Amino acid sequence: MTGHFDNKEQFTEMKEAGKIFPYAQHVNTVCNDKIKNIPEDFTGIFIVEESYYETDGRRHASPHLFLITDSDNGIILSSYEIPEGEDKNTFSYHSMKIVEYSELKKSEKFTPAIYQEKDGVWEGGSVSQFTPVMVFRLWEKFSDTCLEVSESMEVHGKRTFGYDVPIRYKRVASEG
Repeated sequence: MTGHFDNKEQFTEMKEAGKIFPYAQHVNTVCNDKIKNIPEDFTGIFIVEESYYETDGRRHASPHLFLITDSDNGIILSSYEIPEGEDKNTFSYHSMKIVEYSELKKSEKFTPAIYQEKDGVWEGGSVSQFTPVMVFRLWEKFSDTCLEVSESMEVHGKRTFGYDVPIRYKRVASEG
């Protein structure tokens, strides 16, 4: 799940087929080294996810802070608020300042996603009710070489963000 991914192959296929589809990049970096005073018995992994989408020459960044933990049902992905004092539009692993563990705030809106492993592929997701009329759906599949992401936002039952097919990211570099 960590490393650098893009959907260049899928983007090219869609473009050649005349379909509007974003060129997208995902940079997922473990950031526990930037969090002070993590409890000694803590086994979770914090990840800065930097997502970049480009459509019609316009680039949009969508950064997130996630925590990955083990459970009896698989692994759980929980969302955290971008730390205080950070710019929510440009937040990245490299720009992230050292933060106190006790100052991190779990996202109230995001329903943790649960992933289960089958034959070397992890798959799972969640549905989050962001507001009474806004629903966010996440479904992902990932392996050592590929990350497939299907996200959509619906307001009053109509999709306002998302695509008919998952974005298929291929690994272009390992973390680091």
